[in-house]
Amino acid sequence: MLDVQNLLKVFHPNTVNQKVALGGVNLHLDEGDFVTVIGGNGAGKSTLLNCIAGVFGVEGGNILIDGVDVTKMSEHKRAKFVSRVFQDPMKGTAASMNIEDNLALASQRGKSHGLRWNVTKKDKEHFTELVKTLGLGLESRMSTKVALLSGGQRQALTLLMATLNKPKLLLLDEHTAALDPKTAEKVLALTRDITSRNNQTTVMITHNMKDAIEMGNKLIMMSEGKIIYTASGEEKRNLTVDDLLKKFREIGQQNDRILLS
Repeated sequence: MLDVQNLLKVFHPNTVNQKVALGGVNLHLDEGDFVTVIGGNGAGKSTLLNCIAGVFGVEGGNILIDGVDVTKMSEHKRAKFVSRVFQDPMKGTAASMNIEDNLALASQRGKSHGLRWNVTKKDKEHFTELVKTLGLGLESRMSTKVALLSGGQRQALTLLMATLNKPKLLLLDEHTAALDPKTAEKVLALTRDITSRNNQTTVMITHNMKDAIEMGNKLIMMSEGKIIYTASGEEKRNLTVDDLLKKFREIGQQNDRILLS
């Protein structure tokens, strides 16, 4: 499903500020795999997601999604393969539009259409039923502007929009980091439910080691632009936070944000 092959990303090449952000990263996911990505600041986590999404070009290597080489494909064209949920709840939705219109817009992602499209009564009923599955009572507020929603409500809606057409690949970029613990727990539960129900191939960045262990079926740890540890199956299920803390200390990572996770 996802093949990242010897990926090289260099910022400011051939200058005194040259920085190798990804130094030959390899990653393979089968359909339905859910991998959590952890690492200290500057480890290359977000750079990896940005390269997969097409935000950054790369200096070497290849990215294949469902057998299609998207390495040189623009971010816009990759939209039919990839959906993304950002850390900031303000991203991913149109604040001035209501819930129903946001879902209608999301339903057109990756499709060819003109300046207008027709939202049928059946579409509206479908959107309402989908929103009802969030368990937040938003199904009675379909005409409410998204700007009036709380951060957690907005992030839950963004997650629903990102998976509406079941993308080939879902990218979650610390999508609960800006939420309070109770709301983050709710959004993670929704994430687990939606990705499991859809057998959704997913890459999730997190600084929370407990979440990294509990979510998904694979885990990778990054440091200095490389994947330095991979766990899956029984090994991942048996991991503890103490195990991961030990590995961070082994590579000299003492980031306070990690230690408090």
